[in-house]
Amino acid sequence: MRDGDAMTDASAIEAATRRLAAALDALEAAVERRREADRSESALAAQVQALGTDRSQLASDLDAVTARTRRLEATNRDIAQRLDVAIDSIRAVIEAQQ
Repeated sequence: MRDGDAMTDASAIEAATRRLAAALDALEAAVERRREADRSESALAAQVQALGTDRSQLASDLDAVTARTRRLEATNRDIAQRLDVAIDSIRAVIEAQQ
């Protein structure tokens, strides 16, 4: 083997080693990006689940408030009717005394 051939082989091995190191660095970076994406996806899934729980609680609270509002409206109508009857009775008594 000649010196020129030995240098060419050494240079080729060095170049291949550098390419391999660069490829390993790129692979490592890709793996880290994937891990980060997986962590982000897990965090997002947890947020979606928490929002779903919050939504269910808010829907339940809204149902309870709506039911209470309906009861209060019914009570208000009943009181208004009783007041009307009482006012009419008072007017009748006043008119009878005049």
